[in-house]
Amino acid sequence: MPAITTHTSTSVPDTTATDSAAVDSNALQLAPQYLDGFPDSATCDTTIAPMSELPTMSMPLGQKPVPFTTSPLHDTSCMALMLTGLLLIVVSYRTGYKYLENLAHNMFSTRRRENLFEDHTLNETQILTALTLNTCIMEGLLMFLGIDTFVPGLRTSLHSQVFLHVGIFTAAALVFYLVQLAVYHLIGHVFSDGVNSKLWTDGFKATQSLLGMLLFPVVGIALTAPHLANVMLICAISLYFIARIVFICKGFRIFYINLPSLVYFILYLCAVEIVPIVILCAGMVFLCNLLQ
Repeated sequence: MPAITTHTSTSVPDTTATDSAAVDSNALQLAPQYLDGFPDSATCDTTIAPMSELPTMSMPLGQKPVPFTTSPLHDTSCMALMLTGLLLIVVSYRTGYKYLENLAHNMFSTRRRENLFEDHTLNETQILTALTLNTCIMEGLLMFLGIDTFVPGLRTSLHSQVFLHVGIFTAAALVFYLVQLAVYHLIGHVFSDGVNSKLWTDGFKATQSLLGMLLFPVVGIALTAPHLANVMLICAISLYFIARIVFICKGFRIFYINLPSLVYFILYLCAVEIVPIVILCAGMVFLCNLLQ
């Protein structure tokens, strides 16, 4: 009897119905529902708030534009002049540092006989010249800032030719220094001897040298922070008067002998210390008016 072999057939799922259902479902989803427009029964569930209730964004107000004005800080020549004065001090310091060590002695000492160990060389003259030029440059920049602040009518002319005005002010400060030094030498030799005259002029040189170094940070702040210019000008004027008071006190200690010498000293204050400053300030304003 032949063997009967049974073959087990693997059932294959019929996916035709499922695929057709999927196709029909996608077709129903993608088919447009309102070909002829929205019917009257169609409503919108979104509620739109009124404009008054909608959030608003505040727009910050800008500032009125201010035209750019040049100043010594933005002028290459002025900055080069300022840095040149500082560079001369740095170069001369290595060989003339002894003069800086003796600044206090020169400002206050009235001893007629010098110490045998005190040394005055050409190097002292070099650093003294550098310090004097630095002081004149600082005073020139301060005169520019002072006229710019206290004489608004000359502001346009000043800022149109910055370096020209700063150069003129610096030269005027240097000439004023040399004239004062010559007058002090003359007064010292007329009313006293050569030793006292030298002591007096040494005090003038020392106070002016120290004044320039103290004015350097004041000028730097005034240039970089214009809103502090008024405060820095007050500081500069205060430093100038302190330096003058120290020098005047030394002169009083040298030349005061009796009551008649006090009268001469008062006349000296009016004729040499007060009037020339007033003439210098008025002359600089007059010169700026000519340069307009």
